[in-house]
Amino acid sequence: QVQLVESGGGLVQPGGSLRLSCAASGIIFSMRPMNWYRQAPGKQRILVATITTGGTTTYADSVKGRFTVSRDNVQNTVYLQMNSLKPEDTAVYYCNVRDGLARNYWGSGTQVTVFS
Repeated sequence: QVQLVESGGGLVQPGGSLRLSCAASGIIFSMRPMNWYRQAPGKQRILVATITTGGTTTYADSVKGRFTVSRDNVQNTVYLQMNSLKPEDTAVYYCNVRDGLARNYWGSGTQVTVFS
């Protein structure tokens, strides 16, 4: 019932930018904090950014100053603007939300590859 669909990934050169989108359905979007995670092959999934219902944002140290998370509660969409991309940003990026019982829901992910 809860569906999260990411888009916007792709191949980009170091220093470039991408904007990821996550379209949500099956939840009362405006009442839920939204998260972006990423996972590189063989590594743990890492929380990249969070945006609360009130618009407060939190970022992993590795992306501070380069990434910006935002949300549109009318379109039920959360965004991740990624600037000054580095090769170490290469990963599958996942949109995430937790319901009232703290159950996690995930999108299928979108691949971001930063390659020179």
